Parts: sequence; structure tokens; C-alpha cells
Amino acid sequence: MERTKKEIITEYKERKILGGIFVIRNIDSGKILVDSTTNLQGAQNLFAFSKKTGSCGMIKLQKDWTITGKDRFVFEVLEELEKGETQTLKEYKDDIEVLKLMWKEKLANATFY
Repeated sequence: MERTKKEIITEYKERKILGGIFVIRNIDSGKILVDSTTNLQGAQNLFAFSKKTGSCGMIKLQKDWTITGKDRFVFEVLEELEKGETQTLKEYKDDIEVLKLMWKEKLANATFY
């Protein structure tokens, strides 16, 4: 049975939104790029696509990506955060940004891009 357009839209709006904090790590140098997103799966997919195509989508990583190669980088999720039912998107984004700052403090001894 085919779903109607209205059902598809409703499903999309009711889906669980999972964001969080992630790092992209250069396994040779240990340098990390800490970032946040409201869509962890999308960020992982973008990283996988970048590795598959060999193109680096993040300017901060570009030099090392070119020198050491795409296979020397890994994507790691540090923390996931699900959007609350009553939470606005702005509130959710703000919470994720606070979480990102907390992770940067935790990783203060790391070498950052």
C-alpha cells in the first residue's frame, strides 16, 4: 500500500531528531576538529561521502587531508542529544552549542584544527 504525501510529511515531522557533538581526527597527528550538528547521521554521511570521493568539505582540514590522505581521518561521535518534544529548533541548537563548548573544555589538552 502506497503512503500518501500527507502521511510522508507527517512521518518526516514526527521523526526523532538526533544531533550532537563529533570530532574528525587525523590519526597520524592526533589533531582534531570538534564540531556540532543537529543531524548526526547527515554529518556522518557527509564525511563518508567526502572520503569516498576524496574531496574534503572542511577548509580547516584541507591541507592535512591533501598531504596525508583521506584514509588518515576518522569520524567519532562524542555525544548524542535528542531534540525534546517541546523544544524549539533554536533551543535545541543552543543546547548543542553549549555541549560543544563543554567538549572543547574537556579536550583542552588536545591539538585542534
